[in-house]
Amino acid sequence: MRNISIEERAISLAQYIIDSKDTVRGAAKKFGISKSTVHKDVSERLLHINRALALEVRKILDENKAERHIRGGMATKLKYTKDKEPRVS
Repeated sequence: MRNISIEERAISLAQYIIDSKDTVRGAAKKFGISKSTVHKDVSERLLHINRALALEVRKILDENKAERHIRGGMATKLKYTKDKEPRVS
């Protein structure tokens, strides 16, 4: 596999997040790097590389952050709904 520069990685991450509307966690898993690396690449490094792209990805990250509590609530509801299903013996 070809080694890519930090700048190329930051741009690739941003483009992936914009295209897929994926979360930082999802992008980290997809690229095989840590969440903190993804966050630093798209929040800090990208501002110096491509400001317009950084602002675009920031919108997606802000949307994901605003929706995070809803996804967590849905996951909790699903967990406890499964626990209350009648058991067949």
